[in-house]
Amino acid sequence: MKAEIVLVCWAAFHCLSICWASELTFLLQPSDVIAVRDRPLMLDCAVQGEEPVLIVWHKNGVPIPNSQRTQILENGTLLIQRFQKRRDGGYTDAGDYDCAVQSRYGLLVSRKAKVRLASLPKFHTHPKSMSVDEGGVARFQCQISGVPEANITWEKDRLPLNTTDTRYTLLPMGILQVTGLKQADAGVFRCVATNIANTRFSQEATLNVTGGVPRTYKEPVILSGPQNLTITVHQTAILECIATGNPKPIVSWSRLGTFTDLNSSLDVILSITFVSNSASLCPLDGRSIGVEGIQVLGTGNLMISDVSLQHSGVYVCAANRPGTRMRRTALGRLVVQAPPEFVQWPQSVSRPAGSSAVFTCVAQGVPDPHLIWLKNGKILTPGQNVKLTNNNSTLALTQIMLEDEAIYQCIAENSAGTNQASARLAVTQAKDLPAAPQGFTASALSTSTLQLTWNHPPASDTDTIIGYVLHICKIGEPDSMELQEAISKGTFQHVVSSLEPATTYSLYLKSYSSLGASQQSNTVVATTLGGIPPSPTYFTKVLNSSAVQVFWELPSKPGKAEGFRLSYRRVPHPDFQDTIQLPCHINAHSIYNLEPGAVYEIKLVAYNGNGESDCSKRLVSLAEQSDSTSGNSLCQCGDAETSLGSAVIGIYIGTACIIFCVVFLLLGYRQSLFCSKGSQDSWSVPRTTAGASDSPKDGVTCSRVESEAQMIHSAHCQVVTVQHPAGRSGTSNG
Repeated sequence: MKAEIVLVCWAAFHCLSICWASELTFLLQPSDVIAVRDRPLMLDCAVQGEEPVLIVWHKNGVPIPNSQRTQILENGTLLIQRFQKRRDGGYTDAGDYDCAVQSRYGLLVSRKAKVRLASLPKFHTHPKSMSVDEGGVARFQCQISGVPEANITWEKDRLPLNTTDTRYTLLPMGILQVTGLKQADAGVFRCVATNIANTRFSQEATLNVTGGVPRTYKEPVILSGPQNLTITVHQTAILECIATGNPKPIVSWSRLGTFTDLNSSLDVILSITFVSNSASLCPLDGRSIGVEGIQVLGTGNLMISDVSLQHSGVYVCAANRPGTRMRRTALGRLVVQAPPEFVQWPQSVSRPAGSSAVFTCVAQGVPDPHLIWLKNGKILTPGQNVKLTNNNSTLALTQIMLEDEAIYQCIAENSAGTNQASARLAVTQAKDLPAAPQGFTASALSTSTLQLTWNHPPASDTDTIIGYVLHICKIGEPDSMELQEAISKGTFQHVVSSLEPATTYSLYLKSYSSLGASQQSNTVVATTLGGIPPSPTYFTKVLNSSAVQVFWELPSKPGKAEGFRLSYRRVPHPDFQDTIQLPCHINAHSIYNLEPGAVYEIKLVAYNGNGESDCSKRLVSLAEQSDSTSGNSLCQCGDAETSLGSAVIGIYIGTACIIFCVVFLLLGYRQSLFCSKGSQDSWSVPRTTAGASDSPKDGVTCSRVESEAQMIHSAHCQVVTVQHPAGRSGTSNG
């Protein structure tokens, strides 16, 4: 692969100055912006590329015409003279904007910019009046949805609040906290919201401070804990936690990575915390987040500046009574998102017609970005010659035609933003490329080298060729394992070294010019010296009365066999049928149209460039399959032709029967001898007469056993039975 990259880069050096110098590239793209009613708005779009370049702006996918109110400046910027939005909800200039630039090489579309109208509606949450004991904690909150987000300040008795007093804590989301209340804190409070669109005042709320400093014990209570928060990297996160109680509780923080098993693990989570006046955080999820940018606001609010992805997690606020294990907890989840960033960009390429091209686009972000592809600004959908794989990160174009020459864009989108990368495909004609190398041959020199030769190129290609690339892989290996080797343009023979002994390789050659690669040469197969392949282990299976399947084990390593040769003959014919040649990756073959009931001899060998392996043969009989299919008896002795296979099977069956009979003869003789000896010496059985009825019980048992043995012998071996004078029965061969 390195060799091809070297030559491709070499060719690209010549091509870049000719082709890619004219490639369209964005210098500036439009950004999200908030516009003010009746004021002008400008959106940037600047590109570089070979002139002429046409720039067209779109709003929500619809082209924007030039008019007195909207103009496209010479530098590509869109100017809206007076940004409008009708109060009746009709026409508005707000929407998604993008600019499309086009040259003779293709069309490029910018990222989408969201344009919103600045606004500041009425408050939807107003501060509420309250009465709090002296020394306690007061909390006011107001909420308003502004575009852009409003800056909220507070007034007391219609005057700006004195924020130098450390007992007053103002949080950006419209929250005012007052700790250690005094009689002087009583008054009328309201919040003031301001942005570029307007300024609004909330309703007023009265704070009454009652009694003196409380002396009774009060358990810790969290007045307001952290809320779930989703923000983008580099923003600031503020997690609220304000608590009250007597004595004054200590607020501490810890972090858990996810919501998993919060109930069961809460005690462990809270076992490691940090005190509110410290500037460190104890992460219990095993991920260090550092201490830079982390600080405490007021008596327990946590502020994280310039957040990163590592700050995501579940944060637990705990209010602890000093000197005891009494505590109250609240938790909230912080989700940090990141807009898409490209890890791998698609690269512009030049390919001949009829070949293939692959573009790769890898983006990362949180959440995972979704990828779509554009061809000259239009969404590209999979088709016969368009394949999208790996979650759309890989675009493959096959059987390239002139119509495929275009600018291809990879658009990465998630809830945090969008990003785009582009590449150009240039399609070259075959007449512009060098001819494929001719007369390519390969022969073995040793156990590790091959000699390659090819013809001189045509005179028309001599000056344009900048080199050759050899493609080589072991036969049977996937294309992904292919190796390449660069060869200089002045030679027409090459020695490939560092190969494996007795291994078969597949090789072809390509010539390169500054415009790209030629078609490949003829593919050759060559084997290094070192021996023939081992004999394959194979098996046979009768499929029916006229078909047999042969299957075998493939070599353990690619390249150890170039292929296999399978042949067969009907016994007793001396000649094998035509040899069937099979490639190295095939491990089974079925033979049909055989003669039913016949016996065949199967022969299989592996081969490479050094010769064939030792052959191994196997006899296969179709007789049993034929009989079971036709319903005839196994023995066809009356037929004019008797199958040799049937005779062989008969011999096997006869031999088995003889062995079976001998075994039972021996068992019967041994049983008879045992019973005879036992009757005379130990059992004391009297001689039996014709009418005897007083035989011992054991004697009857022995006689019964002998009778069963006699019946078995008589049935299987036709053994002659004789009667002994003592009344015992025995056996002897007839």
